[in-house]
Amino acid sequence: MNADALILAADSALRTLFAKPRASRPMPKPQKLLQVQADSQMLEPSEPPELTEAEKSLSAALMRVNHVGEICAQALYTGQALACQNPALRAKLDAACREETDHLSWTAERLEQLNSRPSLLNPVWYAGAFAIGYAAGKLGGDKLSLGFVVETENQVEAHLAEHLSQLPSNDIASRAIVAQMKTDEAAHARMAQKSGALELPEPVKRMMGASAKVMTTVAHHI
Repeated sequence: MNADALILAADSALRTLFAKPRASRPMPKPQKLLQVQADSQMLEPSEPPELTEAEKSLSAALMRVNHVGEICAQALYTGQALACQNPALRAKLDAACREETDHLSWTAERLEQLNSRPSLLNPVWYAGAFAIGYAAGKLGGDKLSLGFVVETENQVEAHLAEHLSQLPSNDIASRAIVAQMKTDEAAHARMAQKSGALELPEPVKRMMGASAKVMTTVAHHI
């Protein structure tokens, strides 16, 4: 590991935790969902409905959890890229990390729109995910590291599908963001599989699921 790689990893951590994220793609627009709904009913698309305070509170809690997931994704990919010895694979991990930055930006912006805030424990979540990503790449090699990508993205995709069922039906803005994130996470899992990911042992998958449950439960409130 050289000094330049460490500096880049530290810079990534500081930008993720303390800087305003900059998306390379525009935030998904709820108007597209409104148009689909209108087309299905042969109606003119309308403006997104106003949310009640209870609906805003629920959406904010769910989007805070999603924001934490993106903090962890940044950390996981950064740790894996730091440990990776294959330049081509490192480039793929870096590309996935940049795409996750879009998600980080979108969820942060949506939290602001809902007059809420990110999790106060983001540095803790980042440190844990970075350690997992670096250890997976350093101790298990690239194929095991990719196995963690596949399982992580599969669990995140399932978690986002659950959020789509939990979000208020009229919070079309949040639903548009989560739907695009779900599509992107599935693509990241396919990338890792095509790059030669190893299947993780079932106990490891269960441990990852249990850790994610703790994180999402705590982040929902803090």
